Amino acid sequence: METVLIIEDDSTMLRGLKDNFEYAGYNVITTADGEVGLNAALDSKPGLIILDIMLPNINGYEICRLIRKEKLDMPIIMLTAKGEESDIVLGLNLGADDYVTKPFSIKELLARVAAFLRRNKQAETDRYEFGDFVLDVPSRKLSKNSREIKLSPKEFKFLEFFLKRQGKALTRDEILNAVWGYNSFVTHRSIDRCVTTLRNKIEPEPHNPTFIHTLREIGYKFEPTF
Repeated sequence: METVLIIEDDSTMLRGLKDNFEYAGYNVITTADGEVGLNAALDSKPGLIILDIMLPNINGYEICRLIRKEKLDMPIIMLTAKGEESDIVLGLNLGADDYVTKPFSIKELLARVAAFLRRNKQAETDRYEFGDFVLDVPSRKLSKNSREIKLSPKEFKFLEFFLKRQGKALTRDEILNAVWGYNSFVTHRSIDRCVTTLRNKIEPEPHNPTFIHTLREIGYKFEPTF
């Protein structure tokens, strides 16, 4: 049974989240205080954290930063009433994996949580399945219904990076540093071009993508199919 830590100071929302996650089969730890939540994260090391931004004593941004400082890599989904791209990017740059803007669908949140936890299990084998595709990292092959799909080295690295972070909102700078390297002079347009070529190879409808979704003013997200 996976443990989910929920840090949220709205008592009604906290109760609703707890009830829904317990009904879905998760072991749930809850707190409405930022400092208590940080200590719970460091002590219990849950499988995933749902984290509000505006909290008493320590805000969600600082909690996220301190968790990552301790080298803990459990997925963190931030809850926010703010819709500003700058607030979202700040959370992602501090180590959050995804964000949900209030009000949100509990079914969607549960689906995202399941996807993150499934991704962590896939990462143990270095073999990723999505739709009709299988990416086998050790053999450096992408196949669809057992038929190999040719990828350039950059496309393979790009897809591997996406798959290892399924469901995570990725900024263009994060993608650039991971796929091209910190000392690269590649621009954000190169990322967009690589996404276009990759979509043409894996998307049933490249102009209406199923897997690689554009996040306006932020970057991209690879969404697994549920």
